[in-house]
Amino acid sequence: MKRSSTVIVLILIVVVFAISLFYLWKKNQEDPITYTTDVPVEQTIVIKTVATGNIVPKEEVLIKPNISGVIEEIYIEAGEYVESGDLIAKIRVIPNVSSLTSAKNSIATNETALQTAKINLQTQEANYQRQKALYEKGVISENDFDSIENTYLQTKQAVSQAEINVTSAKQNFDIIKTGTTSGLGNIAQTLIRSTVSGMVLDVPVKAGNQVIEANNFNEGTSIASLADVSKMIFEGKVDESEVGKIKENLPLEISVGAIENKTFDAILDYIAPKGVEENGAIQFEIKGSLKNMDDTFIRAGLSANASIILDKVENVLAIKEALVQYDDKTKLPFVEVENGDQEFVRKDVELGISDGIFVQVKSGISKDDKIKVWNQIQGTPNYAQ
Repeated sequence: MKRSSTVIVLILIVVVFAISLFYLWKKNQEDPITYTTDVPVEQTIVIKTVATGNIVPKEEVLIKPNISGVIEEIYIEAGEYVESGDLIAKIRVIPNVSSLTSAKNSIATNETALQTAKINLQTQEANYQRQKALYEKGVISENDFDSIENTYLQTKQAVSQAEINVTSAKQNFDIIKTGTTSGLGNIAQTLIRSTVSGMVLDVPVKAGNQVIEANNFNEGTSIASLADVSKMIFEGKVDESEVGKIKENLPLEISVGAIENKTFDAILDYIAPKGVEENGAIQFEIKGSLKNMDDTFIRAGLSANASIILDKVENVLAIKEALVQYDDKTKLPFVEVENGDQEFVRKDVELGISDGIFVQVKSGISKDDKIKVWNQIQGTPNYAQ
């Protein structure tokens, strides 16, 4: 019994020894870890945030009628270029019966007043002539004659005023009936003309549509919208998490979805002081003026993205951010630089701005250094270089 136990123990020792030898042999067969390296490059690094929006005219002018009526004819179409003063549309006035009747009664009332004033003038003129003859003969005093003369002149003035009232009543009647009258120039017009030069963006009305004039109670009907398409701006919105990073006069790079492989420079002109809630997030409106558009025609309303340049350095020494390590205690950045075959030494570095892929290196390494790719996946080819 004692002999068999000894044999079993010896067998176990041999098995354990054999397993250990096999493990060591297998371990020796594994390839050693080989680190690849990467080199610094000269890089332009840009930090930017993106806002979405549209391209719109800087100034859009709405043409509205100065009299109510029905569109009789439209002389323009969207896309045409018009000069200031060009004819846009013609309006046919549909008179209001009540206003027309009131204007007609006003004419009659003022004509009656005119006739009465003329009769009174004839009476005063006859009296004036008699008193003038007596005054010249010295029968009446100068004070009495002055009083009579003043009465006569006041009567003449009353006739003149009555004539003006009749003319005004007739003009008002003409305006109500036809939309215009003689002697008023452009104050009342059935012919609508452009007030500015520019491209016609939209003609929201057609012949037969009724339009109303702008007044204190409503903004009136827009007949056409015009704009100078050579002066366009970007209108977009940024999230509240980004608005604190931007400021006015920052450069923008505008990319328009409908125009491929081309960007436009712009300047950030406006940041809204108040945000608006949209889909649970606070959005702030921004505007930027496009510049150097060349001959490119950008249609109003096109979707666009604006890259707001927060910071930018050109042609600086940079490495991939994945190559940077941080000291566990000091939290300062460093890289490992190759000093021989698979031998690396630590070098502390001073970093600048980063775009998330490349980071600027201000000091610590040179452009000829080979930097260890310390976090590469073993057994997988390295495509970093």
